[in-house]
Amino acid sequence: MPYDTSRTDLTQAWEYDTVEEALAAARWLWDEQRFFEAHECLEDVWHHAPDDDRAFWKGVIQVAVACVHHQRDNASGVVASCAKAVGNLADYPDVHHGIDVEQLRVFCDGVAVVVQEAGCVEVGYPEFPTMDDGPWFDADRLRTPLSRKPPWQVAAEQRQSSESP
Repeated sequence: MPYDTSRTDLTQAWEYDTVEEALAAARWLWDEQRFFEAHECLEDVWHHAPDDDRAFWKGVIQVAVACVHHQRDNASGVVASCAKAVGNLADYPDVHHGIDVEQLRVFCDGVAVVVQEAGCVEVGYPEFPTMDDGPWFDADRLRTPLSRKPPWQVAAEQRQSSESP
């Protein structure tokens, strides 16, 4: 929210039943430069990601967060979020799950340098970096039901149901 306010409501409430729908909403919001709302939708994707993709989705979210900080003229937030995003995206290939990861890394590296040197001057925000008919949540492109429960609770329930006779 802007620094001179105590509360900002989301422009629109987003309701979806699958992780893929959350990702589609995030993509649309990102392209509309509604980065805070995009990051909220992407958190549902991140919470449902398998362990080996959690850092990836966290990195994508941190790029959106960097853009939110930039929109709010918070230069230190931009630089910190960009560094976290690049760190989380470092171990992934240039294209992962239909997302141009290299484009996100290049954006973060570039905007961090500009903001460190000149503050929150105008920068061009990237559209959501879609490639290869992406983005998608998993390689099988199955619809993944969205649980409103915390991920740790879902995992515990899954373990419990697999252990019962």
